[in-house]
Amino acid sequence: SEGLRRRIWWGAGSNATARWAAEQGMNLQSSTLKDDETGEPFHVQQAQQIRIYQEAWKQAGHTHTPRVSVSRSIFALTNQQDKAYFGGMSQGGDQIGYLDEKTRAIFGRSYAAEPDKLIEQLKADEAIALADTLLLTIPNQLGVDYCVHVMDSILKHVAPALGWR
Repeated sequence: SEGLRRRIWWGAGSNATARWAAEQGMNLQSSTLKDDETGEPFHVQQAQQIRIYQEAWKQAGHTHTPRVSVSRSIFALTNQQDKAYFGGMSQGGDQIGYLDEKTRAIFGRSYAAEPDKLIEQLKADEAIALADTLLLTIPNQLGVDYCVHVMDSILKHVAPALGWR
């Protein structure tokens, strides 16, 4: 269909697959897990992945503007229920694991804090700064009403301070 290529997203788990997606003319979706290619924090590696994608896009000579999305688990702790569910994540960091015997992977941290602290933490996330789209990962097991509360808290207490729309 007309314009289909502009609507295709590739979920890249490594710098090489991000480069490949750019060469093919696909948008980049970088989730909360990627190959640990440098030992640096997740958001730094993901920002590098985005820069590699953007450079490969330019070199490929595509005429349209690509889109880049990143995913994050973000929880603004605005009430006791939020603190009960996610308060323990506030001190968490990136996690390392193996996808197979050779592939070391890094899983990005979840963000959970009071809105003012959360804003400062998110400002320091290099990959969020480079992406044009942020996908929020919310555990649906807590029900629709609570998920709406989580999104509403981000929209009211965090997004305006970061210039998100």
